[in-house]
Amino acid sequence: MSVELPPVAPSVTAALVEGLTPRLRKRLDAGVAKLASRPAVRDGDTVRIAVDDDTQLELHAPGGAVTSADAIRCGCLLAPDCLHRAAAASAAPIADPALEPESATASRSLTGSEFSTGSASVTESATATAPLAGRIGGDGPPIVGAAPSQAAPATASPSSAGSTRTAGVTPTADAAREPESATSDQRAASRAMFEAAAAVLDAGTDGAGAVLQAELLRAAHGARICGLPGIASAAVSVVTQVRAARSAQPAYRLGDLTSALREVLGTAHRIPDATGPELAALRGTARQPYTPDGSLRLYGLFSEPILTATGYAGAVTWTADAEGRLYTVSDVAPGGPGRAVGAADRAVRVGDTALTHRELSRAGLAMSGATVSPTGRLGAGAAVRAVRAPGAAWREAPLDRLWAVPVAEQVSRALTGGDGLLFLEVTLTGTVREAAGDCLLADCDGLTLRLAGAHDHPALPFRDNLRLLAAAPGTRLRVVARLAPAPLPRALLLATDHPRDDSAHLDVGLDRLQHADLPGPVVPPAGPPPGTDEAPLHLLRRRVHQAASAGRRVLAFPGDSAADSRRLERSGLGGAGELLDELHSSAAERSRDVFGRLVPADVDRFARAWLAAAHYTEEVDRALCAAAWGADPELPGSH
Repeated sequence: MSVELPPVAPSVTAALVEGLTPRLRKRLDAGVAKLASRPAVRDGDTVRIAVDDDTQLELHAPGGAVTSADAIRCGCLLAPDCLHRAAAASAAPIADPALEPESATASRSLTGSEFSTGSASVTESATATAPLAGRIGGDGPPIVGAAPSQAAPATASPSSAGSTRTAGVTPTADAAREPESATSDQRAASRAMFEAAAAVLDAGTDGAGAVLQAELLRAAHGARICGLPGIASAAVSVVTQVRAARSAQPAYRLGDLTSALREVLGTAHRIPDATGPELAALRGTARQPYTPDGSLRLYGLFSEPILTATGYAGAVTWTADAEGRLYTVSDVAPGGPGRAVGAADRAVRVGDTALTHRELSRAGLAMSGATVSPTGRLGAGAAVRAVRAPGAAWREAPLDRLWAVPVAEQVSRALTGGDGLLFLEVTLTGTVREAAGDCLLADCDGLTLRLAGAHDHPALPFRDNLRLLAAAPGTRLRVVARLAPAPLPRALLLATDHPRDDSAHLDVGLDRLQHADLPGPVVPPAGPPPGTDEAPLHLLRRRVHQAASAGRRVLAFPGDSAADSRRLERSGLGGAGELLDELHSSAAERSRDVFGRLVPADVDRFARAWLAAAHYTEEVDRALCAAAWGADPELPGSH
């Protein structure tokens, strides 16, 4: 298409696909592919697609997104129950679920007057009292401005350097008034969500077409209207990742899809039996509550570009106060690589200051009437006043205290919640090749650390900057990186000292190093080669990823699962071997009816086996990561 389609609310897509006849549903994926090749033009808030010489399709998005089925109109003879409207909604990006209307009329558009599963139902009168704040328990890179939520609230100590205001989800006053146990509507919605996500897992990305995607979006809408916005957001993330995989988008990562699926299935599995604070955390929140924080004196740290597979781009600038607490100012909106590159030169949206994100990362900010979200995001209300103030170099007070925190303590904090940032002193030693590309090798307090780029899109300078830094072995630098849980010490490089000027720093995703910026030849220090001995957990992780990508059937084929299980047991991972056996068994076993015909596979059993294996690999990865960094292995939630 010549222009990008406006985002469409999940409930709209679900309603339009639900209204198709079985015959048209079979043709929906072909209709989406055909529609993507047709020319489209934008006229104000309306996007028009020429379906053929005589038929036009219109999408009206007065608020930037399509929030009702009536806003998609088609001129063909079968309208309004035509294939074109459903195909357009399925081809468009997914709008923020918070934009959906929560009225009875909007809810009724999904199959009559109630959202049902089995004998239970979720009525339209249910309201979402706990709004959406990102993914619950997600371990992927955050979409900054709303840091990734955690499985349980955890308030950061004001005296701990490098901590955000609050790590995780802090229940709001409305959430505190929620029942101590899940309601019948919420249990029904979580069951419907589990079934829809299990169907996507069973089919894999190749088989999860527009119909299965719409079923998951329908479940997400049902979860949101009965007060489960956290799992609704995670379900939307799964659909976005599936679409990215099916369209071969460069930003797609199989690990992100696996994490999102694990999050949806795990949360849906836990909600019916959860109570108290655990249930409040699983419900999630949809809007970041901003609370007054008086006057603030902030010092710019660095800026990073944001470019996600969900169609959002921009920049976020990290700042710190004199006590080392972190605050963020973000500018993230629908867009592509061009917006990610240019957002750093946009003015920050705080008070009346004219500072750009790039300038703020090297300057300071004096604020009065500040409002702050639990994740440290600064509000931009009318009462907020902000003016430019002197900044501080990384090696000057008060920012130097961020690098004084022991590395093991920083890693423990990153693994148990928060922003995952690490403030490290490293000495560059060389490079090493990984599956995703070359990584910098660096010595960090005796640890051999791998530093990778946070994003590999060619429009962003991550790869070029790492390549130049690799040409300066022996250089000692202060860096800011985000922890990448792995059996070996590994992190994503976000910012670094200037190689020739300790008083300046470079934002690795925004600034471009030049050969002239590198120091002269330096003799690298002698050190041990990076370790290569790893527990064979990849034997189980590979099957988990294969199932998420290719579906249940890929594990039903006979293979060397028995040999893999024995190898895991010999390495002391007997539990992993049992999980692998159950995963293959649940994928392959089929029973027959009294007439000898094969009955459908037990998708529920396979989903539970996959969830157990995915959760096991996540927890072992966390433990191995903590051990590699010398951090505390007793992590909350590890079992």
